Amino acid sequence: MLSGIQLVLAGLGIGLLMAAPLGPVNVLVIQRAVSRGFWGGLAAGLGAVLGDGVLAAIGAFSIAAISDVIVAYSDTVQLVGGLLLLGFGLALLLCRPVLLTPVDERSHLFEHAGIIPQTFLLTVTNPGAVLGMAAMIGGLGSLIGGLNTNLEALILVAAVMGGSLLWWLGLSELIATIRHKLTEGRLNVINRVAGFILFAFGVALLIEVALRYFR
Repeated sequence: MLSGIQLVLAGLGIGLLMAAPLGPVNVLVIQRAVSRGFWGGLAAGLGAVLGDGVLAAIGAFSIAAISDVIVAYSDTVQLVGGLLLLGFGLALLLCRPVLLTPVDERSHLFEHAGIIPQTFLLTVTNPGAVLGMAAMIGGLGSLIGGLNTNLEALILVAAVMGGSLLWWLGLSELIATIRHKLTEGRLNVINRVAGFILFAFGVALLIEVALRYFR
């Protein structure tokens, strides 16, 4: 059995490991932080924090009903995620970049709240995130013999969200710190690259769904 502190540290580690790998949400957070500053990037990251919290809760509390729904409708969930990524990718490829400066001095988190549900949906419809969280929570449960109380599960979920939040805070601050060196020409390149990556992720998800369907 793990102590409370060990459980928190384990949860923080899981949150960081889930957030850190380069994926669609990381691309969006970087793009938002570049174009809109720290608060724009953090708002994008908060959607992922909430999504990680939901996935961690499913694993930690063993919410069978929600897990069964995700499994039963996995193709639909992945289809929605793929279409979202295509939409985000096309929007970045076609939009005209605008570098808002100095955005941190006149901007607040709530002004960028519209991106939160979008990155939340991207997180909970990402098969890699769903499977990764299930594997990590399941592995931890096997290691310690399971979570004995709802309080322990709640602590783990909160710690996972805390680890995820730490990553997005650090990434948003890093990008916002160096963004003053960017010109709108460079931002245009960043938008195109980010758009292409998101579009490619979306195509890959849709192809995977199609292959499963036609089998």
